Formats: sequence, C-alpha cells, structure tokens
Amino acid sequence: MAIALSPDASALRACIHSFIDSRLQDKLDKLKADEHEQRAKLLEEHRPAVWLESAAKRVSQIQLATHTLKPIHPDARGSNLHVRSSEPELAGLVSSRILQSPDDDVVGNAAALDVYKLLKIEHAGQSLLQRVLADDPQVAAALSDDPAQGAAWQAAFAGIVASKGEPASHTLARQLYFPLDDGSYHLLAPLFPTSLTHRLQRTLRNDRFGDAAKAAREARKDGASWPHGYCEYPDMAIQKFGGTKPQNISQLNSERYGENWLLAALPPQWQSADVRLPLGVSSVFDRAFGGQRQVRELTSGLREFLQGTERNNVHIRRKRAAMVAAIGDELLQYAASLQALEPGWSERDDCLLHPAERRWLDPRHPQEVVPDWQEQVSHRFGNWLNHVLSSDKLRLDEDAHAQWKSDLHSELQLLREVLDDEA
Repeated sequence: MAIALSPDASALRACIHSFIDSRLQDKLDKLKADEHEQRAKLLEEHRPAVWLESAAKRVSQIQLATHTLKPIHPDARGSNLHVRSSEPELAGLVSSRILQSPDDDVVGNAAALDVYKLLKIEHAGQSLLQRVLADDPQVAAALSDDPAQGAAWQAAFAGIVASKGEPASHTLARQLYFPLDDGSYHLLAPLFPTSLTHRLQRTLRNDRFGDAAKAAREARKDGASWPHGYCEYPDMAIQKFGGTKPQNISQLNSERYGENWLLAALPPQWQSADVRLPLGVSSVFDRAFGGQRQVRELTSGLREFLQGTERNNVHIRRKRAAMVAAIGDELLQYAASLQALEPGWSERDDCLLHPAERRWLDPRHPQEVVPDWQEQVSHRFGNWLNHVLSSDKLRLDEDAHAQWKSDLHSELQLLREVLDDEA
C-alpha cells in the first residue's frame, strides 16, 4: 500500500525522477537501433530505486570541499576540508570567510560526480543537498516509499561533506613550521582555497566577458557615452591544473576549464611628470640633466665629500664609488624617459644635440650613422662630471686622483655596457 506523500515531498520526488530520466535519455540517445541488450540494461539501471541505491553507495567516493589538496600537487593523497566558518571576516584580509554562500567543490572519483549533480537539483529555492544536510524528513519520503530505506539513503548522501578518514597530510603536500612563543612549532599544511578561487574567477570572467562589459567596451570604441565603465586586469597569469582532464582535480576546477587566474603582484611603476625635451642645447649634461634638483644635490654632495676627504682608505673609496654610481643611476633614468618618447623628436629643427647624444636618446629613429656613439656619450658624461666637481678648494693628490678616475671609469664602463645593449 502506497503512502500518501505531502505536496512538497511529491514535488521533490518528481524533480529527482526527472533528473534520473534525463540522464537515462542522454545515454539512450547514444545507442544504435539494434543495441537492444544495452538498452534493456540502461532501463534497469535507471529505475529510480536502483539508481538511488547505486548513488547512495557511490557517494562515499566523493567529498564536498571548500579547501582542496590536489592543486598543491596532483598526486597528493591527504585530506580535503569542507569549512563553513561562522567567525566574522578579518578586517583588511581576503579569505574564504568573506563568502556568504561559497561554491562547494567536489573531489574524488570523477565517475561519481553524477551523484553530486543529483544533490544540486533545486526545489522551492533550496538544493537537495541543503535539505539533506538539514535532515529534512520530506527528503527521505521523496527518496523512497520505505521510510527506513529513504532515511538510510538520506544519511548516506549527507556523508558527502565528511572528510575521508583521519586528517592527514602527504609527502607531496606542502608543510610549514610556524613558530610559537614557547619555542615549539605548529606544523601547517596549506590547502588550495577552491571556493574562494572560484568566486574570484567568476567575478573576473564577468568583468572581462560579461554583456555589460562588452557593451561598455563597444561604446568606448565608438566614442559613445555609456552609463558605466568596465574593468581591466592587466598582466594576469594562468595556472593550469589537471592537463587534459581537469575533472580529475575537482568539479570546480573542471568548470574553470582547469584554469586558475592569477592577478599581477608587481610593484607599482613610477609615473614621471611630462618629459621635457632637451631643445636648444648642444648637450643634455649641462642643463637638461645636470640642472635637475636631484642631480645637483648628488654632485654637490660628492664635491663636498671629495673636498673634505684627506685620507684614502677602503671605506672612503666605497663611499665615493657609491656616490658616483648614484649619479650614473640618475643619468640612466633620465635617458630612459627620453627613449620612451615617440621616435623622431630629435629631428626637430630646434634640437641641437650632439649626434652621439641624439643617437643615444632617440634610438628608435633612423638617423645618421655614429659608429662610436657609445664611447662619445661616455666621454662627454665624464667630462661634464669632472667639470661640475671642480672648485678652488678641491685639490687631489695623484693617488686620490687615480682612485677617483677609477671610480668614474667603472661607472663609465657600466654606462657603455648599457649603451651597447641599446644599440
């Protein structure tokens, strides 16, 4: 005698049977007309009672997880965790705690993923899994007319969130010793935050390829106004998990096509003010470069150091070499700012630079051949630096003068090497 079901249990059973019928039909459609034996076998395997019995047994082969191990190493065999933290999120930190309703991942035997798909079906705003974990009595009634059988299947499906065995790490997993105040350590085994990663990638994908973003980009391309902008994520990298079988890593990894998008973690690039062209001068060293406040401070400091130094020991030589190197660094940065400009600026009528300096500072523009331009630029830099350091108070003996020349020679050699690379 059949037990009358409540409207809710009846509707839930209809959803479950519809799911099973859909899977059956997909497999039947792949059979040839004369494959009668295979057809009969599929029909038997997909009777609701038979299929649900099989699913209840196979559910132990998979596990629901928010933090997984295989992305750390595909052959690692340790624990995966399903964590729903009730603690408040930590201010200023991005973690899985910020997820109000995280996407659950599934790890284990990919052949049993159809069980998880069953648990994802929804009715009345809730998934079957949510109702299973809430121990909803309507679920057991929907699964089977036999109350004991329905309860047993429901309990089996609830085991999908439980870790398999005792918590364990693996030789292929990462492990970190975290020091404690008493001199001992915690041994930490980091896991991959698959739920957080999935939410981030879904957000990035919508920002990059969603309809709203596409419409905004088209408006910008056409020069039209638009009520909102769009997001760009430059210099992203893609990490691949699972090769040609991303489902072997996890369900969400398969949905991400095995891709983990990594945002650029690069230091900010210096944005200089508008570069002023060195026009109306025969050399950049006198005013365009030499007149910069930072350069004046460096050359003045070097002059004072040389004037006040009577000894010549290793500490003094290192200090002097470092000060010369700082001036050389400023020169290379100044040159880079001009080299980044639109090629051809040195061909203006009011550009009076020496040919070697034009070749150096406007390298991408075809100009007259200057075979030894690197040597000429280095020589002009050395002459300029010697000139700005000269004063009535600066008197160098032969040894100090020779060492000073050595410091300058090292910097000129570095400058020549950089110039040679740019040639």
